[in-house]
Amino acid sequence: MSPRTTDEAVAAERVDAAAWRRMHPVTPAIKAWKVFVAVLVVVGYQLLDQLSELTKVDHLWLILLGALALVALVGLAYSALAWRATRFAVTDDAVHLHSGVVFRQERQARLDRLQAVDVVQPLLARLVGLSELKLEVAGGSGSAVSLAFLKEADAESLRTELLALAAGLQRPKAPVPAAGEAGEAAGVQPDEVPASPQPAGRFEDAPEQPVYELPMPRLLVATLRSGGMVGLAVLAVGAVTASLIARDVGAAFVLVPALVGSAGFIWTRINQGASFRAAISPDGIRLRHGLTESRAQTVPPGRVQAIRLSQGLWWRGPDWWRIEINVAGYGGGDEQARETVLHPVATLDEVMAAVWLVLPDLGVADPRATLDAALHGRDDDGGFTSSPRSARWVDPIGWRRNGVLVTERALLTRSGRLLKELEIVPHERTQSLGLTQGPLQRKLGLASFVVHSTPGPVKPTVAHLDGKVAAALLDEQAARARVARASDGPERWMTGPRA
Repeated sequence: MSPRTTDEAVAAERVDAAAWRRMHPVTPAIKAWKVFVAVLVVVGYQLLDQLSELTKVDHLWLILLGALALVALVGLAYSALAWRATRFAVTDDAVHLHSGVVFRQERQARLDRLQAVDVVQPLLARLVGLSELKLEVAGGSGSAVSLAFLKEADAESLRTELLALAAGLQRPKAPVPAAGEAGEAAGVQPDEVPASPQPAGRFEDAPEQPVYELPMPRLLVATLRSGGMVGLAVLAVGAVTASLIARDVGAAFVLVPALVGSAGFIWTRINQGASFRAAISPDGIRLRHGLTESRAQTVPPGRVQAIRLSQGLWWRGPDWWRIEINVAGYGGGDEQARETVLHPVATLDEVMAAVWLVLPDLGVADPRATLDAALHGRDDDGGFTSSPRSARWVDPIGWRRNGVLVTERALLTRSGRLLKELEIVPHERTQSLGLTQGPLQRKLGLASFVVHSTPGPVKPTVAHLDGKVAAALLDEQAARARVARASDGPERWMTGPRA
């Protein structure tokens, strides 16, 4: 009989009955409020067209209040049943979650696949001192596990416990009193002290060192200078112009959805980037940010798969850069965009610090000079292999910026003249490689080199390289990635090197 896989062993793991825990008792009230607001918005939207007819109904407000009260009670009752049916337990190898009222669900999140742990505080939960603990686990879409809601202190303590267990540490043992002391405390003789196991102690939170913090004035100015703000201004001018030409205010309402969308984008950038700060600890990279929803992320060592630095035309003067990352488990949808930002608005010094957080050794003698050439250079600056002159026929604006550099530790791709981009992939994080070649590229002897990463905002590509150079790079990079993965550290990063 073949040995069971780790997945099968975790699934078959027996959890002691005393290890199961429930969410905080206030959880049903918070979740019921969400249901109430969602129903209110949907029903209100449906009845908006019939508002004139509804105003003729006798005792309308009493009927509406009664309906809202009924919705609130139903939502609260269902949330209470869901809370009672939900429980979780933490073992040395996994987090087990049982949930579901009508359809029961049992999930196990393996700790050796833990990619990130987030402590999230929506506004309402923050007011009552509760937090949601989100575990991102490698395994594709829907692999995340959410524990909502816990007391803030309990969520922080559980985050520390999960990260320590994921690192390979053993649970600390509670101090065992001497036999005489235990007997005196219990009122029994020394030889009568029962040999029961002592409860395990708590993990101590790992110390952290602050690395950078985003000042609010810079975030506001950067947002005002962003492409979204420029688009909002253009739409506003267009709305006013349309009204003046048509001599009808109603003409401007055609642009209202676009204006609302642009305003929402700007608010999201400010709301998610407020109070952004980063620190480093033995647990990994720690990121904290958020205005109405506070979020504390912890990304363990080696979990970042790729980095992207981008700079729009309007940020060129102050030389600001937006830094995003790919983390396995993140990037499954638009709602997770906030979770892939390493720095919303970074200066050049902060760019160096952010890259160092992910890749302390870039594999070059002068990392600052290399990154400067990657961010601001063109052609063969910094030792990059760039596109040949024939590429100007397919990319007349940006062909001189396209380039690739391979160091001892990572692959760097550079592109874009109007929107500058730099993407960095550690060799051991390379998922797969490929070449693409369109009809015109084939005629010109060109090919695009593609590095496949985990889902996320970073999609490394070097467009329009010489075809022979791209083919050789494909073979060389495949060999580098294979060697780097073989010498990569363990999944549980405090257990020592792999055998």
